[in-house]
Amino acid sequence: MNNSQVTRRIPRAPLAIKGAHAARKRTQFVRVIARQLDEIAPGTVRVRTVPVTRDGHRGTHVSLDSATGPVEADRDAHRYALGLLTRAFPSADWSRPRVYDARTGVLAVDEPTAPAALGLDTKGGAR
Repeated sequence: MNNSQVTRRIPRAPLAIKGAHAARKRTQFVRVIARQLDEIAPGTVRVRTVPVTRDGHRGTHVSLDSATGPVEADRDAHRYALGLLTRAFPSADWSRPRVYDARTGVLAVDEPTAPAALGLDTKGGAR
């Protein structure tokens, strides 16, 4: 048997306004980071980071890419780009390879993958 109950109605307009504000903030964040990367190394649209250990010292290899290939940049530009991203994403786990796309603002884990023809990605796991 259905009993009709009056439930509290949540106005949708304030929720829509909050969502629009959040989207604008996100878009502004992406633009600012893209602009700063372009100032560091003109043409940069993708930043790849890989943690490395050499002679017992930890470090991070940084690669700056444009839409057509690698960006020519000096050591300082690579260091500044890494600093910018670590400050922009303080909760990210930088002990894993990462890739940041300045066009979308997405920071993702950049795990290496093997070509499907090698047959390494099977249900039973790698050989």
